[in-house]
Amino acid sequence: MDLPYLVLTLILMALGLVMLFSASFPSAYNETGNSASYFTSQAIYAAIGLGAMYFVSRVPYEWYFKCSKLLYVIAVGLLVAVFLFGLVGGGAQRWLNMGFFSFQPSEIAKVALIISVASLLTKNRQRIKSSKTFFACVGALGIIAVLLIIEPHFSATIIVCLLCFIMMAIGGVNWGWFAAIGGIGAIAILALLIFGGYTSDRLMAWQDPFSYASDEGYQIVQSLYSIGSGGWLGLGFGMSRQKYEYLPEEHNDYIFAIVCEELGLIGAMLILLLFALLILRGFWIALHCTDRFSMLMACGLSTLFALQVILNIAVVTNLLPSTGISMPFFSYGGTALVMQLAQSGIMLNISRSITQRAK
Repeated sequence: MDLPYLVLTLILMALGLVMLFSASFPSAYNETGNSASYFTSQAIYAAIGLGAMYFVSRVPYEWYFKCSKLLYVIAVGLLVAVFLFGLVGGGAQRWLNMGFFSFQPSEIAKVALIISVASLLTKNRQRIKSSKTFFACVGALGIIAVLLIIEPHFSATIIVCLLCFIMMAIGGVNWGWFAAIGGIGAIAILALLIFGGYTSDRLMAWQDPFSYASDEGYQIVQSLYSIGSGGWLGLGFGMSRQKYEYLPEEHNDYIFAIVCEELGLIGAMLILLLFALLILRGFWIALHCTDRFSMLMACGLSTLFALQVILNIAVVTNLLPSTGISMPFFSYGGTALVMQLAQSGIMLNISRSITQRAK
């Protein structure tokens, strides 16, 4: 087992819980009368996630190769169930209610897609440049992407598309096919931005948020105020002002703005350094894999972490339009946290096989 990867995961999880409590207690108190309600819920999911991390770290990773089709079918089935029976919230239908808890199948679908694409690229290694391999991967992506668009879950759609194409590039798929599909994808994204209603409003607010500070640009303006208020050293833990009903989603997609406000630029950069070390360690594990499937899976999981961190920071700092991308380990969300810890468990599983073969 790779100890540095485990330690980095646990440190980020612990920091995420601490910052979630700080960012969420005003909203939690106003909504439930209990300032620790969000923190308590997230801590419970963290415990479940640690159990999931231990379990998947003990299952031989070859099992994921054998069951890749089954895992993919389950993920697609859950996304279809969201369309049929899902809960509606914030103008989107993304959650399944299981009675005593609800979860987002899109988080499960991301990992299932990684395993499925890694399996396809491994099985078709001898014909990796063929159109059949390319369209097999695009087909696996397309089904999940369409179901995510229907929800609608635009940010998750962007992530799975980027993730799949990066894995295919690493796997050695013919670059010529990327140009054709990339052109079609660019046209589709442009159409979504132009005709997407609320999405196009977000695009206008992104270009000039202060001109829309009372409506569509309000959230990003408050985020920028929060980041700017922190300075170099921050206002101190728990001392954020923007979390008091000024910054929407302060405990979720925009928690990094609260991190900047309370810990300052130096504290925020240290947290980003921890993420960078985790991601680089993941690619180090991938480079030392002795088989193609584990290498591709490790690359996919590390890329997923990287995409989520980079895109979240870009949205919070207004480098990209607001798309609802959460920050791994920090943003409130039980399903996401459990799956992120499970991803780390798979990485530890792969690293254990490297150690055993080295012996």
